[in-house]
Amino acid sequence: MSTTERGTPTRSATTDRETVLSRIIDAPRELVFEAFTDVRHLSRWWGPEGFTTTTQAFEFRVGGEWDFVMHGPDGTDYQEWITWTEITPSERISMLHGETRDDPNAFESVLTFEPASTATRIEMHTVFPTKKQRDEAVEKYHAIEAGQQTLSNLAAYVTETLWKGAED
Repeated sequence: MSTTERGTPTRSATTDRETVLSRIIDAPRELVFEAFTDVRHLSRWWGPEGFTTTTQAFEFRVGGEWDFVMHGPDGTDYQEWITWTEITPSERISMLHGETRDDPNAFESVLTFEPASTATRIEMHTVFPTKKQRDEAVEKYHAIEAGQQTLSNLAAYVTETLWKGAED
């Protein structure tokens, strides 16, 4: 956040279109980053509680795509698509996320992975095209709770599977 000359915080031009989620994960950031960038890991934790994921295509590189289907606990399938727009290994991932490549409602997310002593602080900063779309994602699709559950699944997977395996 920037400040004005008088030292008071200024409001971002996108504040009313944003969501920001964060979580501390008790594992090194390289491991947390790996869990987020390797398809063999992603399919084991991605999504809110009760969801599973089927990957149709995956290429982790700038300009690469992840085409997948999230299967809801009620049997509903959700077509999803992500393309990576920036990758700084172990530190930052920027991506565009929608239902398909040409989705006019696709939103941008930036994930940062910061060391927090021996743990990692992951932050997911998302900007929607409009305030209305952000509000709909939050109210109709429970984006905040779903995002928190997804980060919780990531934390459990990393600490119970990857980190435990790395320590053995």
